[in-house]
Amino acid sequence: MKMVKKGLGKGLGALIPGNAQSVATEKKQEEFPGEKILLIPTSKIISNPDQPRKDFSQEKIEELAQSIKENGLIQPIIVRKNKDKFQIVAGERRFRACSLLGHKEIEGIIRDFDDEKTSRVALIENIQRQDLNPIEEARAYKSLIEQHGLTQGELGEILGKSRSSITNAIRLLELPQSVINMVTEGKISMGHGRALLPLENQKIILECAKEIADKGLNVRQTEALVKKRLEAKKIEEIFKVESVELARIKENLQTIFSTKVEIRGTEKKGKIELEYYNLDDLNRILEIIDKK
Repeated sequence: MKMVKKGLGKGLGALIPGNAQSVATEKKQEEFPGEKILLIPTSKIISNPDQPRKDFSQEKIEELAQSIKENGLIQPIIVRKNKDKFQIVAGERRFRACSLLGHKEIEGIIRDFDDEKTSRVALIENIQRQDLNPIEEARAYKSLIEQHGLTQGELGEILGKSRSSITNAIRLLELPQSVINMVTEGKISMGHGRALLPLENQKIILECAKEIADKGLNVRQTEALVKKRLEAKKIEEIFKVESVELARIKENLQTIFSTKVEIRGTEKKGKIELEYYNLDDLNRILEIIDKK
């Protein structure tokens, strides 16, 4: 992680705003270039409510705790002053793991970040570590754009990503919630989700998502499935076009059979669908057909 040079040679006062210096002990024996690592009481540390990562696996936290126990904390957390506390900017998992181990202090670096910078750094750190699932990433992008009045292009420049990658990520949030859950749980991938978006119809998207998960389809196979569904939809829409004469015939058939009638096709070719609601209703319709 690139270390900020701010505060180099200016003493603790330049790094620790307000009375924070009184509760953080400088760890002199180790320094990142240009920044001092401090020992901060864990009781003084609070989480960031806008942390982009929402899903913290207890199993993964325990694994990290074991690693820290054996090897020490390799990278300090980054915090900012928040009244008489320190709010985590980057390192939520490391903080949770150290707390699990019962550590009373944790190595940290204090930076003077505003809300926008805090959100940006938290997102960048998680992206670089690949700690976010695609939905968490998409929600974080959307939040940064809405909270700080950024365009997708501006956010892309800040994060070192193309505008199209930001756009494609955010579009995942247009999926039905049940499909969003499938992406979050890893049942289907971000690529699968993006491939499903052209379908638009939420019921069809869900049907296809379940088929992808059940059959283990890859993204290319998913794209073929979506193409097939779109072609079928287009054909269906064409056959639904009714002329004035077909509309009249449909109305007459509905009167004769006392049920819903669909005519799909043109005056040259098509099909007629009669709706029935149970076996008795079907027999009633068949009797009318026999009499005709």
